[in-house]
Amino acid sequence: MSNTYDITFVGHMCYDEIVPFGGEPHVAPGSAVLCGAMVAARVGRKVAAVVKMARKDESILKPMEDIGIDTYLIPAEETSYNRVVHESENVDERTMTLVKSAGLISINDVPVLDSTCVHLAGISDTEFDMALMKGLKSRNYPSLSVDMQSFVRHINPVTLNHEFSDVADKKEIAAMMDKLKLDILEARLLTGTDNLEKAAIIIESWGCPEIMITHSEGVLARVEGKTYYEKFSNSNISGRTGRGDTTFAAYLSHRLDHEVAESLKFAAALVSIKMETPGPFNGTLEEVYKRLEEKHT
Repeated sequence: MSNTYDITFVGHMCYDEIVPFGGEPHVAPGSAVLCGAMVAARVGRKVAAVVKMARKDESILKPMEDIGIDTYLIPAEETSYNRVVHESENVDERTMTLVKSAGLISINDVPVLDSTCVHLAGISDTEFDMALMKGLKSRNYPSLSVDMQSFVRHINPVTLNHEFSDVADKKEIAAMMDKLKLDILEARLLTGTDNLEKAAIIIESWGCPEIMITHSEGVLARVEGKTYYEKFSNSNISGRTGRGDTTFAAYLSHRLDHEVAESLKFAAALVSIKMETPGPFNGTLEEVYKRLEEKHT
C-alpha cells in the first residue's frame, strides 16, 4: 500500500437494509465512506479508506480495493447494520435504525498517513468524538473535514432509531475544521434557519472557512465570505441515498486543483448522474465532463 494519498475517508463500513415504500427489502454494503471513496477513486484520486468493522465481513471492502482504494481495517466486534424504512413515496421521509454499531473510533486506531485531505465520513454519533478530532487536527493535514450528520444524528439508546437534534459542541467542531458538510435538515437544526446562505454565514462565523450545504434542488458552498450555488440536473431520484456523501467527495476531489465555482459545478454534475441509478457512483470522468458541458455551463 501507498502511504501517500489525496483523500483519506474515515468511518464505519456498514450493511444497509433498505425497505422501500411498497417494495421488497434488500441488504447491501453501504456507508458514507463507501459512497465517498468510490467517487474520489473513480475521478482519478489516490484514496485511502480507514474503516471500523468486523474482520469476518472484510469481503465487502473488495469493490473499493478493486478500483485501487487502499483499505485500513480497524477491527470491531460487529459491523454496523443500518435499517432504512421508507414510509411513503417521498424518499426523504424515512425511519433509520442502527441495529448494530462498530463503536467509536479512537485516534490510536487511525494510522498516520500522508494525506492532503482527511474526511470524517460518519452516519451517526456512534463513530467520532472530540478526542479523535483533536488528535487528527494535531497531525496538521492540509485539509480536515467532517460531515455534520455524524453528530446531528443521535442514536436513541432504547429504540436505536436515528433522532435528529442540535449539537452542543457544534461551534468547537466547526472551528476545528477546514471544510464542513451538511444538508438542509442539519443546517436548520444547527442554525435555526433553512435559508441556505444564512445558515452557511452563521456556521462561517463559528470559524470554518469552507462550508457545503445540499438540499433537494442543488448545492451551496460558502468559502471565505463568498457564496456559490449550483442546481442538480438529475432526471430521477432512484439513487437518492448517498446524495450528500457523493456531492462532498466529488467537490473535495476537484477542489484539490480547481477553484470553488468549478468544483461545485463538477460535484453537481457528478451527483446528478449518481442520483439516476441506485448505489455508489459508478460512472466515469468522461461522463461527468459530458454532463458538465450539457447541463452545468
